[in-house]
Amino acid sequence: MNKPYQKFTFKNGLRLVTVPMKNTKAVTVLVLVGTGSKYETKEINGISHFLEHMFFKGTKKRPNTLTIAETLDKVGGEYNAFTWKEYTGYYAKVASKHLDLALGWVSDIFLNSKLEQKEIEREKGVIIEEINMNLDQPQRYVWKLWEQLLYGDQPAGWLVLGEKEVIKILKRQDFMNYLKNHYSAQNTVVVVAGNIGKNLKPKIRNYFRNINTKAAKVKNKVIEKQRKPGLLVYYKKTDQTHLRLGVRGYDIFNPNKYALGILGVILGGNMSSRLWIEIREKHGLAYYVRTGTENHTDTGWLCTSAGIDNQRVDKSIEIILKNYKLIRDKKIGKEELKKAKDFMKGRTILAMEESDEQAEFYAFQELLENRILT
Repeated sequence: MNKPYQKFTFKNGLRLVTVPMKNTKAVTVLVLVGTGSKYETKEINGISHFLEHMFFKGTKKRPNTLTIAETLDKVGGEYNAFTWKEYTGYYAKVASKHLDLALGWVSDIFLNSKLEQKEIEREKGVIIEEINMNLDQPQRYVWKLWEQLLYGDQPAGWLVLGEKEVIKILKRQDFMNYLKNHYSAQNTVVVVAGNIGKNLKPKIRNYFRNINTKAAKVKNKVIEKQRKPGLLVYYKKTDQTHLRLGVRGYDIFNPNKYALGILGVILGGNMSSRLWIEIREKHGLAYYVRTGTENHTDTGWLCTSAGIDNQRVDKSIEIILKNYKLIRDKKIGKEELKKAKDFMKGRTILAMEESDEQAEFYAFQELLENRILT
């Protein structure tokens, strides 16, 4: 059986994954590098995300934000970047005839950003306002509190955005050092998905010929210590209480992660799930309630989140705990189990319709697990 993708590793360690898609006229170029906030120290917390911003501030070829944006705007392309705990990604999605333009654009910002101090100083204000925005939105901020409770004062428990006091003092040399230590060939995966054409390998080799070949630094393993239930309460004057209640789970290498994902669907993964029906439909306690999982290379969790009337929090927690105990104590019926599995299969198929979703699907597996399961 032919694989739906091809993988190639260049001599310098850079990995290329190509995913041809017949029924599309679009193509996505995604560059994913294996670093994020879990690779930071206290002195540079937030630099992974800050650096992502700086890649849009100018290169020698495209000297400012306007020229970087115009490159793909003029052909109707989509482009962005994202930073999380263990990875940072940069992508462009264009009509297939503009593939070379997308390759040139992504490789240029990835390899040739100027990182000028004046732009760093200007962008500090943007980052700080992004932090303030998250602080002012309890539905977002509760995520930070959840991971702080789980992992405490170590990178896994810190804000991806960083702390304002740290952001204010970052210098150009901090960014240069971080680039040298983490943005390297063997720590990077390039995925091209969609209507990709032929002869991609020589193009990628040429566009990324100047990539750093130094071995990337590794992160410290997360320390998990918990012997009793944990609680963290943050008081803020709001009309709603936003809560997260959950348990520690599995890392991405543990096969039990699949069963945990199914449990997440059964508990609160869709509008017919147990918690959605009981908390929202039966009792009218919340507008949103959902359960999901997250898996990293050395950590994982399952968690239910909800926005509750301040006077009805106790009732909501009681219902969530009751349903968690039911999962523990009572066997899930065959019909409910099948429904959850079919839901996950269907959502996966729907997601894979787009070239950018395909690119992420293959990139995350190759980068984080060093293997691809289809």
